Amino acid sequence: MTEVAVIQMTSGPDVAANLFEAGRLITQAADSGAQLIVLPENFCLMPMKDSDRLAEAEKAGDGHIQNFLAEAARRHKIWLVGGTVPLASKSSDKCRSACLVFNDQGEQVARYDKIHLFDVELNNSEAYTESATIEAGSDPVVVDTPFGRLGLAICYDLRFPELFRKLSQEGVQILAVPSAFTAITGSVHWEVLVRARAIENQAYMLAAAQGGFHANGRETYGDSMIVDPWGRVANRLSRGPGIVLSEIDLDLLGDIRKTLPSLKHRRLKC
Repeated sequence: MTEVAVIQMTSGPDVAANLFEAGRLITQAADSGAQLIVLPENFCLMPMKDSDRLAEAEKAGDGHIQNFLAEAARRHKIWLVGGTVPLASKSSDKCRSACLVFNDQGEQVARYDKIHLFDVELNNSEAYTESATIEAGSDPVVVDTPFGRLGLAICYDLRFPELFRKLSQEGVQILAVPSAFTAITGSVHWEVLVRARAIENQAYMLAAAQGGFHANGRETYGDSMIVDPWGRVANRLSRGPGIVLSEIDLDLLGDIRKTLPSLKHRRLKC
């Protein structure tokens, strides 16, 4: 079995402060035995305004945020799913929201760019237009790890089961989903979506979230959780910064898939 952790944060507009907090929580999780750790979406920056992301966007493979993730993975000898990092795109007025995976040598081994962008107007007058400053990705990503086949998704992606079906067809066993759900949507949809994606794909869900009140006036729902392939919540954290620890057992995953072989019974292919 493998000890894993998801990290919950309440990030703000100060990148240095966010990296300090992320480093503290990574250390806590690693010291508790976690070998695979997932950071939340926007862990390094919850901007005052969306355009602030562009000022912090780094070139792929070069920048202090990416260096921080690589060094943390190398120092603690862990595999690290680096939440999301703003990376430069071909367009000067947009960046990519990229989830980067680093192995225990500090080497980047995967990059997933958020495909589904959060462009909504909620009933409480909250409005979000990620596409104004973020360029959407297009390619699902699965990476081999010592702990199993790991698939990546980000926040709003949770609402699009066809993405997870594609990851499932690629043999995924673990799903890492860095997120920053709003309080209003999270209170009704977050747990349902996380557990549903685990059940229908018979995979572990590592759902790392932002949780609390942010300097920009935004409130995120939190409730970071680890869910097993049967849909059971193994551990969770409702609000505020902290870590969620649990174990991944691929023997259990195999037993579930053997007992209820729904993945083999699919008739419609996406």
